[in-house]
Amino acid sequence: MPAGKPAGMRCVQLDEAQRCRIFGHPDRPAVCASLQPEPAMCGPDRSHALLYLGRMEAATRPAPPPAAGSAASG
Repeated sequence: MPAGKPAGMRCVQLDEAQRCRIFGHPDRPAVCASLQPEPAMCGPDRSHALLYLGRMEAATRPAPPPAAGSAASG
């Protein structure tokens, strides 16, 4: 995904088991390579980890652009 992965979109590099196809490869995005999992993120099982990642993604999702025709407050 040369322009990055939009929030809420599944990464095209995930296989059927949701494992990264380019893990350890030089083409892996820096943001993925810099992610440092910790016990609170991973939790007791895979479903906890996926929920945690979903919350991180939602929290960092860019705000949508203002609707056309709306006045900017100043």
